Amino acid sequence: MRYIYPDRVRLPLTVDAARLRADLAILEAEAWTPHFVPQNYRGDWGVLPLRAPVGAEHPILMIAAQPDARDFVDAPPLRRAPYLRAVLAKFDCVLRSVRLMRLGPGSTIREHRDLGLCAEAGLVRLHVPIVTNSRVRFEVNRRPVVMAPGEVWYLRLSDPHRVDNAGADARIHLVIDAEMSPWLAAQLGG
Repeated sequence: MRYIYPDRVRLPLTVDAARLRADLAILEAEAWTPHFVPQNYRGDWGVLPLRAPVGAEHPILMIAAQPDARDFVDAPPLRRAPYLRAVLAKFDCVLRSVRLMRLGPGSTIREHRDLGLCAEAGLVRLHVPIVTNSRVRFEVNRRPVVMAPGEVWYLRLSDPHRVDNAGADARIHLVIDAEMSPWLAAQLGG
């Protein structure tokens, strides 16, 4: 595949990190599901679904990226998070799975690839850090990506990537799977 976009792009969007944290505080007591691919991590990697495929009721089905799913609906936690809903409304593209992903202190997501998650294939994954710390290291193609709360990042995750949280606090991102659109291509500089 010929790549048009870099493996990382900070979108020209910024969201209010304090308001993101306020919505997170509303949702943190929810039941977070441990990530369902245990060979990809060590420690604590939890997921809270905010949008999921229609009909998905089991937590694993709600958090799994399902490439063949076409219809998605807001999950119950999103109804209690008004600012997260407002952030998602800013994206002029089809939103598929949306979730909060928490990597606990001392935890590692081992290097892996998420096949098909690249703009050129029509499906992107966007990361919006909500809570992070200076000891989080996120790498794509073995090069660090430094992301601050409130920033919006496209990462080509069909490439090798990994995350280490050597800090004392959890790292929590809003993670959005979206279909490419003219608006999103313009955000990526295309």
